[in-house]
Amino acid sequence: MNHILIIGFVWPEPNSSAAGSRMLQLIALFTSQNWKVTFACPAVETNHTANFNHPNISKVTIEINNPSFDHFIKKTQPTIVVFDRFMIEEQFGWRVAQHCPNALRILNTEDLHSLRKTRQECFKNKRKFEIEDLLNNDYTKREIASIYRCDLSLIISDYEVKLLKENFKIDQKLLHYLPFLLDPITIETKNNWPDYKNRKHFITIGNFRHEPNWNSILFLKETIWPLIKEELPEAELHIYGSYPPPKATQLHNPKDRFHIKGWAKNSTEVLQNARVCLAPLRFGAGIKGKLTESMSCGTPSITTSIGAEGMLNEESDWNGFITNDPKKFAQAAIKLYSTPNLWTQSQQNGIEIINTRFQKNMFSQNILNEIKNIQNNLKEHRTQNFIGTMLHYHTLRSTEFMSRWIEEKNK
Repeated sequence: MNHILIIGFVWPEPNSSAAGSRMLQLIALFTSQNWKVTFACPAVETNHTANFNHPNISKVTIEINNPSFDHFIKKTQPTIVVFDRFMIEEQFGWRVAQHCPNALRILNTEDLHSLRKTRQECFKNKRKFEIEDLLNNDYTKREIASIYRCDLSLIISDYEVKLLKENFKIDQKLLHYLPFLLDPITIETKNNWPDYKNRKHFITIGNFRHEPNWNSILFLKETIWPLIKEELPEAELHIYGSYPPPKATQLHNPKDRFHIKGWAKNSTEVLQNARVCLAPLRFGAGIKGKLTESMSCGTPSITTSIGAEGMLNEESDWNGFITNDPKKFAQAAIKLYSTPNLWTQSQQNGIEIINTRFQKNMFSQNILNEIKNIQNNLKEHRTQNFIGTMLHYHTLRSTEFMSRWIEEKNK
């Protein structure tokens, strides 16, 4: 039986972020095989932290730059270690390699952080994102090095898989496409949704600490919502998300029908009662949880090319509209909100996307087979990844010495 150690960047909060939901999907997949899971994290738990109520799951608080982790990992002796984001691999990877050299090392990227960060920098500098910007970014070099050092990296978006293969020439053997693992939408599920007439208002949802979300809220407030509210005098915009800072709550304005609602105790309920989801994301990466959750609740959406990235086949139709122009965005929102037939067809498009792109049964066995195959051929797999071996050798020494220097300094 495999024993999986997951080293989390933060404790999973499925009601706060897509990353939290993604992590619980992975844990559910592992426990479905009767594998033991230990979730270790250096962060502080919050009131929104998931409750690991399962006999095969345990959780441990760990410290960074502290030799106590060495004792912990030697005692735990996991067969598989999952690093949640590349920053965690940088911090703990050398210790894992030193004390558990035969453990399979998996990087859960969540999304390509370097892609999101580079796009954000380009946006702030008011210039179009180009691949060259990504290639010349030091943050990118760190993330790509982490991918090479691991035996396998889980990539949530097929756009990002293509980017890593074509632009960074990373061997397919080191990458595994694993999108959200969702249950299919059945006729019974659809019949339980409120229909068009029983829904009202617009909604957007997302963690306020996530910069792409905060930027999209400002975009709605300053540019898009003023265009929509003039045409739909009865409609309101409800904005949900965890950890709203004072600068966000100050945007709350009932007279403008612009409502900052804060954390949603039940995101499914608020999404199912909304008529249209708005997600004008101007930068970002990965798969947008707010959009897959909207589809899973039967709620059509308007988003941008960034928002829809990695979610469509060539023959697929979006469950609403995709546009990067704010005026067209507002016009599409008004049209979708006001046209029942268009709304119903858009809802059906969302069902097709979930049932063809994110079905749990379609992807679960593939990743389990991949893990088993690499475990059975780990020595050969690592021999073929010479760049990773080389990077691991040099990084092992540099990060180890830096960490030990910090340990001494802390004493």
